[in-house]
Amino acid sequence: MEKDSHEQLVLCQDKASGLKALIAIHSTALGPALGGTRMWPYETEEEALTDVLRLSRGMSYKASVAGLPLGGGKGVIIGDPESDKSEALFQAYGRFIDSLQGWYITAEDVGTCPEDMDCIAGCTKWVVGTSSGGGDPSPWTARGVRQGMRAALKHLSGSDSLAGKVVAVQGTGHVGLFLCRLLAADGARLVVTDINRQRAEQAASELGATAVSPEEILDTSCDIFAPCALGAVIDDEAVNRLRCSIVAGAANNVLAEDRHGHLLAEQGILYVPDYVINAGGLICVADQLEAFDPDRVLNRVNTIYDTCLEIFDLAESESLAPCAAADRIAEQRMANGAVERATGHTPRRAGQGREETGRCNLELSL
Repeated sequence: MEKDSHEQLVLCQDKASGLKALIAIHSTALGPALGGTRMWPYETEEEALTDVLRLSRGMSYKASVAGLPLGGGKGVIIGDPESDKSEALFQAYGRFIDSLQGWYITAEDVGTCPEDMDCIAGCTKWVVGTSSGGGDPSPWTARGVRQGMRAALKHLSGSDSLAGKVVAVQGTGHVGLFLCRLLAADGARLVVTDINRQRAEQAASELGATAVSPEEILDTSCDIFAPCALGAVIDDEAVNRLRCSIVAGAANNVLAEDRHGHLLAEQGILYVPDYVINAGGLICVADQLEAFDPDRVLNRVNTIYDTCLEIFDLAESESLAPCAAADRIAEQRMANGAVERATGHTPRRAGQGREETGRCNLELSL
């Protein structure tokens, strides 16, 4: 927590429901922390702790670069989403969220869905992404990733067309499949993989893609490698195996360590920072804090294209790796927010000021 300046860590346990969870709040310098809840069968509690700290930090940077008045937080539930879910478990988790009084707002993530958010909503109002709100944010994440890919192509070649480009997609879950559909409509040639082989084969059959094993995807010759599964994909081995000119995907924490972003730059591979390109889902759920407006969300998601170009230009002019350029922008905005907070301009907690609606309310510049 000290290393990355996390503000708060909450350990949650409810024996009656079997809940074991962690909630990490990285920063509230710009506003209350918003970030999804992941459910995953972590082998150890230490593994879950590492994940929730990394993910919550990424959410702070994501909200900052996206220009949202939000901080970064994340929740993880230790358990198998295929077998361990129950209404009682999510209700118990909702009570823990409620105890944080609006400084952490949750939504769905890997292993959770709008119906799970509905259960949480029975015990707290600090939740978005319910089935009666804007629903699944996955399509919006995919749209943002597509925009980031187009910006990367524009930066490298002067053309942002995906037609004829080979894209290797690692992970064909909710976001990955939506992304594949968008790319196929753009005329891209797809190579897909997933740890669930049936899911990859279904995507290949639907879209005319080529399915390969998870072990083969890093060695696939392609224009764009799109990691859309779990994080820490780009490590020392992967940097040397990749046969692409662009890394751009929906996964969080794609880099195993920050230095791997610099290694990609040294190899001549353009890395689109993960928390920049995959911000569409956050933009979607943030909009649900007020009356959800899909046109407004689409306009905001489309700005990811321009944000990526600005980051590439800054990286080039300052001789930085794109990951370092994005970090500089995010950290400066958070530092400015911290200064404002220290001088009395405290971020407003979600829901503060207009409780009569019964929902979380936050002024968003969307």
